[in-house]
Amino acid sequence: MSDIWPVIGPWAWWIVAGILLIGELMAPGIFLLWLAAAAALTAVADMIFGFSWQGEVATFGILAAALILASWRWVMDNRRPKTDQPHLNQRHAAYVGRVVPLEQAIMNGAGKVRIEDALWDVDGPDMAKGERVKITGVNGLRLMAERA
Repeated sequence: MSDIWPVIGPWAWWIVAGILLIGELMAPGIFLLWLAAAAALTAVADMIFGFSWQGEVATFGILAAALILASWRWVMDNRRPKTDQPHLNQRHAAYVGRVVPLEQAIMNGAGKVRIEDALWDVDGPDMAKGERVKITGVNGLRLMAERA
């Protein structure tokens, strides 16, 4: 491999970057884009520093991991746009903090409350029907409650 690699040199990484970019155009997502960027940066680093083929592979691996982790963090931070109505399609999350009467007594940790013409399952300590509870959280589609 060391006989062929010096002949190809950094151009091999430019070719790899091009192939990955073509793959990115054909496949959905943006994963191959970061691998192509790592290959291109490896080519630039090889042109400047003249790495051995082992150094080039190590550089590519490090750059690929760093770019993928950085892009993942950026995507996770920006996947949900900021809005003035954060609970628009999660109506149950907007009920946290409300105080409502029990529609059905909480027995063995489960009961029901009525909020805005909807009957919701509620979990909490045992209480009688009509007692007022404060909604403290959400677990799936079940509301969590405590005595008000």
